[in-house]
Amino acid sequence: MDIVMIIGRVLFALVFLASGLNHLTKAKAMVGYAQFKKVPMPAASIYLSGLIMILGGLSVVLGIYADLGSVALAALLIIMAVKMHDFWAQTDPQAKQAETAGFFKNVSMAGAALFMFAHVANGGEFGPQVGDMLSLFSK
Repeated sequence: MDIVMIIGRVLFALVFLASGLNHLTKAKAMVGYAQFKKVPMPAASIYLSGLIMILGGLSVVLGIYADLGSVALAALLIIMAVKMHDFWAQTDPQAKQAETAGFFKNVSMAGAALFMFAHVANGGEFGPQVGDMLSLFSK
């Protein structure tokens, strides 16, 4: 079951690692959109959210402070859902549909991150940590 838990953690965190890297490497392009959405301090917000996504994703994958990483991702997802995917403010049907999908994707992933947080914080089994993972390949 350990390998299944690792695969699940990697699959969950993959979107955060990829998005976080995009936030850091393509920040200039993202700042314009953040300004359009009236995000305060757009450049700093882009870099900070990218850093949180990368660190949170790594903590989940590696199993190191996974409770802290999960709750940080959940908080970021809720903030981003409300600020960046404001479907209720859209008048164009196509934009409304896209923003609705983004909103509910973020909210559902926040739910999964909160589930991970509660599970780990209550001492639940989360699978091997990074040091333990290497031993899986030697068996």
